[in-house]
Amino acid sequence: MFRDRKFIAILIAGTLFLAQVSNGGDKKEEKVYELIYKDVQLIKQTLLRLENKINKNQEELVRLQKNMAHWEELLTGIRLEQASLKDKQEEIPLIYQAILEKLGSLYLALQNTNQEIATLKRILSPPEEEQGEIAPPEQGPQKEEVQPKEPPPEKMPLPPDLSPQEIFNLAREDYLKGHYDLAIEGFKIYKDNFPESPLADNASYWIGESLYSQEKYEEAVNQFNELILNYPFSDKIASAYLKKGLSLLQMGKQEEALTVFKLLVSKFPLEEETKVAQEKIKELTEKK
Repeated sequence: MFRDRKFIAILIAGTLFLAQVSNGGDKKEEKVYELIYKDVQLIKQTLLRLENKINKNQEELVRLQKNMAHWEELLTGIRLEQASLKDKQEEIPLIYQAILEKLGSLYLALQNTNQEIATLKRILSPPEEEQGEIAPPEQGPQKEEVQPKEPPPEKMPLPPDLSPQEIFNLAREDYLKGHYDLAIEGFKIYKDNFPESPLADNASYWIGESLYSQEKYEEAVNQFNELILNYPFSDKIASAYLKKGLSLLQMGKQEEALTVFKLLVSKFPLEEETKVAQEKIKELTEKK
């Protein structure tokens, strides 16, 4: 009996103890739930802020993409314009060259026409003796004095015992020594007697050089024109154009000289004479 009471007492005490423990556990669980709830709310707020930032960044990204697309369109337009300008720039030298060639041809044609007009004037104009006053009718007709025509110039005599090369070399030596009259005579002898020689064009050129050295610029221009017209494939053509332009400069004909220099540059862009012509073009254009 006593043992049953003791057992019951122990059972009641254990039950009370469990009840107390159970009550304390509930309070701890409530505190844990509160902390978890607060953490969850904090996490939600943080996620909301991040979501807002992401939305703003997406809007900014969309705006930047639109701006990039706009700039790409502008850049594409600029590239197309540059390509178009480049094509036009490539066309300019060809057009410029064609104009220069036409100007050069017109200039040469004009010079030839002037020479033909001068020749016709000499042929058609009466001699000076016949340009006096006409006698009155009562004196009767007067007989016109016929002036004897001058015979055409004969070829210069060929020096005896000299080969064509020796004649050319002697004339060249005279030029180098400054004996320009002798040089002109020697080169004319060579050119008149050996017109089919490979050095005939060189002889014609050195006649012009000799005249240029004597400051006979107008005669030099005529001589260089003769070379350009008669020997279009000569190795002295570029030099002839250059010296013709320099002769025109010395005569004060700057516009005509500028045309000749430009024609030289367009026809012979790789020759050494072209560099001198380009410098002269620069000087003449800067003076304007």
